[in-house]
Amino acid sequence: MEMRFEKSGFNQRLRSMLKVDFRRMFKTPFFYIMAGICLAIPILTLVMTTMMGGGGDAAAMGTFTSVWQVIGSESGAAMAMDMTGMCNINMMYFLSAVLVCVFVAEDFRSGYAKNLFTVRSKKGDYVVSKTIVCFIACAGLLLSYFVGAMIGGAIAGLPFEPGAAGIPGIVMCMLAKVFLMAVFVGIYLILSAVGKSRTWLSLIGSFVAGMLMFMMIPMMTPIDATIMHVILCLAGGVLFSAGLGVVSCKLLSKSSLA
Repeated sequence: MEMRFEKSGFNQRLRSMLKVDFRRMFKTPFFYIMAGICLAIPILTLVMTTMMGGGGDAAAMGTFTSVWQVIGSESGAAMAMDMTGMCNINMMYFLSAVLVCVFVAEDFRSGYAKNLFTVRSKKGDYVVSKTIVCFIACAGLLLSYFVGAMIGGAIAGLPFEPGAAGIPGIVMCMLAKVFLMAVFVGIYLILSAVGKSRTWLSLIGSFVAGMLMFMMIPMMTPIDATIMHVILCLAGGVLFSAGLGVVSCKLLSKSSLA
């Protein structure tokens, strides 16, 4: 009697790998430490800058006059090189680099990636799984910051009036920021594929890439964003994730796993 071994298809392999990656990401303390930091940053920023203002002219001093300034600036406005322009939710694109690079480097440091590729030899599955899990985790960092901004704004007594942006604009802004995160995750995965277990190398590369693209974030995700901003960020996130994912696969295929 001839024995036949059923080959696992892409969906089955990906589903299995996603289960492992979700468990490695969300059942370890590191993600929750990062989320806690993202929650605390806007609370400390808003409370401390309000105390610094001391009842003076906050706008003249370059501090926050509204809680929504920590989320984004209006479209067409030049990026301010002060507290409101630098200490806002866009910093999460740098913290997401830490999350992605440390998460991937641990795979190579622990030998998990080497064992995985030896058994299954499907680097494409690995990249797709990492892209999905890291994107969801990094979106969680953005949401943690948003919650922290609401708490910090309430403690600092800052106004919550949405102004010209309106509630729909703020919702579109957050959606655009979440979808734009997919572009950065793809870049960080490429640099993690280069650095592998050398976390410092992938972090340096990711920070440099983040700084080069930092000016793009407020332009693509203003506080008064429209559905067009969301569509552009979604399309860019999908296309960049796919294209950069192919590059990551090539890098993993042509280099050692050390």
